[in-house]
Amino acid sequence: MYAEPPYEEGPEEVEGFRAKLPEDMSRPGFELVIATDDEFLIGAAYGWTMPAGTWWSKADREPPPDLKAAEKLAIMEWIVYPGRRGQGIGAQLIRRLISGRSESWATLASDPRSIARVIYGRAGWGDVGKSVLPWGPTMDLLALSLASINGAPRR
Repeated sequence: MYAEPPYEEGPEEVEGFRAKLPEDMSRPGFELVIATDDEFLIGAAYGWTMPAGTWWSKADREPPPDLKAAEKLAIMEWIVYPGRRGQGIGAQLIRRLISGRSESWATLASDPRSIARVIYGRAGWGDVGKSVLPWGPTMDLLALSLASINGAPRR
């Protein structure tokens, strides 16, 4: 799902993702939601709890104090099969992922060259910094208040 521009990932990246997934699944607050069309996977989203007082390790600046002080849902993947985009699948995935979370914020890193970055902005995700990685492009760090969506935390 990341073979097209701007990502242009190939088999090596897929293998790295596969190898790292079991470790990711063991993180506190890990949750995965998927979308299928009969037996085919057409989308997925997952993340885990980023503890209060922490932030993205390669961020160019600190987030607002209330955001850093809170537990956050760090969304690590949010993908939809290219042929199924524009059908509301991504929106459904994220609603299912954030529904009922105890965290008061969600955060993610997005490639500013991607179409997804524009969609996140339209959906209310706010820009709170950049992640400057030693590999790949600089990513936009985004945050969304879950209190406005979920009401009071329930978990």
